[in-house]
Amino acid sequence: MAKLWSLLIVLPLVALTTAAMGLVGGAIALFGMRTAPVQVALARVWGRTMLFYCGVKLVVEDLERLRTTGPYVFTANHLSYVDTPVILASIPVQFRFLAKDELFKFPWLFIGWHLKTAGHIPVPLENPRGSVRALSKAAKLIESDGTSVFFFAEGGRSPDGSLQEFKEGAAYIAIKAEAPLVPVALIGPREVLPMGSLTVRPGRVRVRIGEPIMTRGLTLKDRGQLTERAREELAAMLAEKLNEKPNGVANATKA
Repeated sequence: MAKLWSLLIVLPLVALTTAAMGLVGGAIALFGMRTAPVQVALARVWGRTMLFYCGVKLVVEDLERLRTTGPYVFTANHLSYVDTPVILASIPVQFRFLAKDELFKFPWLFIGWHLKTAGHIPVPLENPRGSVRALSKAAKLIESDGTSVFFFAEGGRSPDGSLQEFKEGAAYIAIKAEAPLVPVALIGPREVLPMGSLTVRPGRVRVRIGEPIMTRGLTLKDRGQLTERAREELAAMLAEKLNEKPNGVANATKA
């Protein structure tokens, strides 16, 4: 029954709304408005709408740890396609995603166009030099206008829900820009929409904001240690929500 509901109701609504938002975003860009902040605001509306369609009850914890508007480098675990609307609906500061460059070439439902006009940053994962340039661009974005960036630390969705090894990109950006690195724990998206599934199951998703990790005085040689610290703190946050000891990341994803 849940699968039938998803295929006949939820997914068509998602597709239609995404296409409509894409058309609105395209019109905004064509009329020459200062597009990036407007596109991000539009994306937030889209994110909240997607969560409504999916029956997600969103709970955001420890938001007060973001004492100012930024800039920050956010680093999170990645469990589901639901993660993106969850983040858009829960993080109130201005930020841009770092995402694999294939998404920026994606014509379906104007997704690629939106990513470009909103100012999100493409990362060519198969090109090490290109990836470093993208990370440097993100650091310059932080330094130039105080815009935060968001990074899924595992480089992709976790296939089994366990916390994977973290890429060092978020630590690289945070150190280069001397911006705090903020771990963000996502709990519950995988139960709403598992990887490889088209069946949406309503449920609660929790977003927990970690304590910002200061990076002033660190050098790029410290990025490995900073990455591991962020991963350990994120694993501890996930485990704490389950009343478990943070002694293994495999326990950290059951919500």
